[in-house]
Amino acid sequence: MNIEEFRECCLAKKHVTESFPFDQQTLVFKVANKMFALAGLEHHPSTVNLKCDPEKAIELRAQYVDIIEGYHMNKKHWNTITIEGSVPKELIIEMIDHSYNLVVKSLTKKLQKELGFI
Repeated sequence: MNIEEFRECCLAKKHVTESFPFDQQTLVFKVANKMFALAGLEHHPSTVNLKCDPEKAIELRAQYVDIIEGYHMNKKHWNTITIEGSVPKELIIEMIDHSYNLVVKSLTKKLQKELGFI
């Protein structure tokens, strides 16, 4: 997967915005103003950060050399993935979905309802 495919996958989700809140190299994707993905555009090969269930995060890191603890993030809840590496595209898409869903589930029930998630 390349960085443009990653971007398109993130933006295809409901209520997602993209911005550069930190600097001009870190593209951030949010749902309802909460981060679920970051992409470091200066990295080659491309790397991204995705939120992840802590137990699942440990399993993924053990399986793939291109999945490590979240760089500059809470290492318990975030993974850094080299998306142009050994991780299958299908798994990256699953990880994007997982990260997005974790954030959506953390929203208040009222906001989930307003946005059409429930």
